[in-house]
Amino acid sequence: MAQYLLSVMEPTGGTPDPELLRQVMRDVEELDQAMRDKGVWVFAGGLHAPTSATVLRAQDGRVVVTDGPFAEGKEHLGGFSIIDVDDLDAALDWGSRLATATGLPIEVRPFRS
Repeated sequence: MAQYLLSVMEPTGGTPDPELLRQVMRDVEELDQAMRDKGVWVFAGGLHAPTSATVLRAQDGRVVVTDGPFAEGKEHLGGFSIIDVDDLDAALDWGSRLATATGLPIEVRPFRS
């Protein structure tokens, strides 16, 4: 078994239609339950907006604290799931299901072992 990170990439700016968001949340909850039922679900979570981020950088022997996201962009990490599956094909299958549930791009990456 290997663990994979399924990153949900959300568009920056704007708020989705409340009814669409409710449906997405229902679909994601259903998918999370399916992952639990199959024994592959490890952890999942949603993140606050990038503006809530704090970036820490080591510079000249001290740590510099900066408000806001690390990078400005049209998309940002909005949430994630960690799964434990047999191989990349299984991870891509669950990632595809998450892309369908959210309607958003999903990045699938293995953890280093």
